[in-house]
Amino acid sequence: MARFASSTRDVPTASAVPRHVAIIMDGNGRWAKKRLLPRVAGHHRGVETVRILVRACLERGIEYLTLFAFSSENWRRPPEEVSLLMQLFVRALKEEVKKLDRNGVRLRVIGELERFDPDLQALIKASESRTAGNSRLTLTIAANYGGRWDILQAINRMLSSNPEKGTEWQEADLTPHLAMSYAPEPDLFIRTGGEQRISNFLLWQLAYSELYFTEVLWPEFDSTAFDAALVSYQKRERRFGRTSEQLSGVSAASPTGSRIDA
Repeated sequence: MARFASSTRDVPTASAVPRHVAIIMDGNGRWAKKRLLPRVAGHHRGVETVRILVRACLERGIEYLTLFAFSSENWRRPPEEVSLLMQLFVRALKEEVKKLDRNGVRLRVIGELERFDPDLQALIKASESRTAGNSRLTLTIAANYGGRWDILQAINRMLSSNPEKGTEWQEADLTPHLAMSYAPEPDLFIRTGGEQRISNFLLWQLAYSELYFTEVLWPEFDSTAFDAALVSYQKRERRFGRTSEQLSGVSAASPTGSRIDA
């Protein structure tokens, strides 16, 4: 399995199309409330938006799409809503995995999955196994996930993997133990729904991601709204600690330099 370097140690190659897009899907409840519908109706509509975004990523050549579906803090929501979200997760897995497999999409689920019902855990494992050979797009669902949990579990695994090492640990020692060690760090982070927070999502991995916040609620985040985020990304200057003058030199010397022109 490929292991990817950190953007704080190596400079990734930038291109007009982000290789990895990570999204906080916010606004399902507010979308439903505006229409005098129960909150779960917004979550059902949000599943359709996921389908739209998967198709958009396939069409645009994006290799990794990571979606924050259920945070470790979401257990604080009303029990009935949590129960409905779990039922929706099961239903989506059962209905969508065949389509994902048929379209060459690999499914991964990250998070503290042990808290889920055993049947759901088994369904997740079976879905991941079925799509393991696909490579057009890796769709990662973060469920019962938290960025602080991710870093802590990675530290614990790192320490237990080589206990005799003592205190001479490096960033490269931790990276392979993170939940998304199989993917490059996100180039573009999107949050829908108007809030401008990262909310404990991929805290380690978002260190050098471009951040994009939109007022569009997740159930309304269609391919046009997604393209607007991509256009914003294309206008960014991804320096990774360097100066604009350095980027100009790189761009002039090579068409694969890190400067992205609009």
